[in-house]
Amino acid sequence: MKAGDPTTECETGPLTGFTIGITAARRADEFAALLERRGAQVEHAPAIQIIPLADDAELRSVTELIVADPPEIVVATTGIGFRGWMEAAEDWGIAESLIASLERSRVLARGPKAKGAIRAAGLREEWSPPNESSSEVLEHLLDEGVEGTRIGVQLHGATTEWEPLPDFCEVLREAGAEVLPIPVYRWLPPRDTTAIDQMISQIINFDLDAVSFTSAPAVASMLGRAQDTGRLEPLLAALRTDVHAMCVGSITAGPLAALRVPTSRPTRYRLGALARHITEELPRRVPTFRVAGHDMSIRSRSVMVDSALRPLSPAGLTLLKALARRPGRVVSRQALLTELPGGGDDTHAVETAMARLRAGLGDSRMIQTVVKRGYRLSVDVEYEEGENT
Repeated sequence: MKAGDPTTECETGPLTGFTIGITAARRADEFAALLERRGAQVEHAPAIQIIPLADDAELRSVTELIVADPPEIVVATTGIGFRGWMEAAEDWGIAESLIASLERSRVLARGPKAKGAIRAAGLREEWSPPNESSSEVLEHLLDEGVEGTRIGVQLHGATTEWEPLPDFCEVLREAGAEVLPIPVYRWLPPRDTTAIDQMISQIINFDLDAVSFTSAPAVASMLGRAQDTGRLEPLLAALRTDVHAMCVGSITAGPLAALRVPTSRPTRYRLGALARHITEELPRRVPTFRVAGHDMSIRSRSVMVDSALRPLSPAGLTLLKALARRPGRVVSRQALLTELPGGGDDTHAVETAMARLRAGLGDSRMIQTVVKRGYRLSVDVEYEEGENT
């Protein structure tokens, strides 16, 4: 590579050039490091704040009810939630009483982490599904019959219109059960909404390639904030198209799936597995064009040409994305002008930005000027000419 060449060889990993949003409140630094090690640029906006369990009066009240009158069945949905519940009970001085009461209940574990937390407390789960699925737990309970049965259900967070577990409880109620929700590690929206507001804007403006979610409450918080600020529909539109929603598991993906947002997730519900999944899946979701003999792949903030990262100006990247939406077809200067930040009515701005774009790509042949008509991406595939814009 010559000195001064603006390209960056793709040595840092398969996610080089991708920008990924992280909404996690816990272990965000660890997750960011996993992605950055693979070459990604990371934006972090914690979507929730978690109430310390020892300070949660609602959880304490429910715990005291369970100590006094244990439910016939208790469903543990997460390991961290169950462990936190035990630790909070220890702070309140009622841990031994709680464990003694749970020994009189039939305890079901949604997955291996919940199972491990149950056993760490000196208890034993009666049953756990093979696929870590709440729907399997629900099916198991309904098959055996729950009418007249008192069931404690560990929730993931606050009950909101976006979260799936309240539906779990409602189905049990409709089947005749008396449901006692156990609100472990309840969450609230972040005190300072600056970062989450900015991330919502980045998603709407396609300034991220993907956004990751590691909990259903984080999804619910972002959806709620977008709704409160009048931006829910453009947020959903972006997540349904070019900004990929990557979730740690099916429960986390639930609120998005209910809104017809496509999601992707690893087979194992783990942070490391999610990082590996993003590494494998995200590059596959971005098309590669063969342009004037070069392989070109466009990211949210940059472009890869022949495995080299080519930094472009915002105006240049905007024009390239506009051309790539109609690869091989002519796009008029006027249409391109409307894409440029600031707009205006002088098409000379397009010509200036196009010259810089060609220089940034490293081969001016990649964009062809069509006299009196506009510009086209010089893809090495024949496209039928349609109506020009």
